Amino acid sequence: MTFDIRFLPDDKSVRVKPGTSVLDASRKARVLIRTRCGGNAACLMCKVSAESGEGLSAPSDNEKHKLGNQLTEGVRLACQAKVTGNCTVIIPEDPLKAAVRAQLAKQREDDLW
Repeated sequence: MTFDIRFLPDDKSVRVKPGTSVLDASRKARVLIRTRCGGNAACLMCKVSAESGEGLSAPSDNEKHKLGNQLTEGVRLACQAKVTGNCTVIIPEDPLKAAVRAQLAKQREDDLW
């Protein structure tokens, strides 16, 4: 038995066995999810959004402690969330890339005036 996990905004999917972490599935799909701690829930860099929450394991006590209220917003740690069914996760934009993109957009807007 395998399940499909889809990664947005890359729109890449991969089939994995139940119990595979979202982080390991992303590596299999060649989708970058940043992490520094090697998947030990220490750096909190691997935050993703679960589109519906379905198809992923319930948050562990450790994940609940680390994320707190963010869990109610659908945020999960890719290193801790395990695939239990077909699911879709959204990987947030890298903060540095977002800042550069915003600055370039502002420059373009200023050039139009």
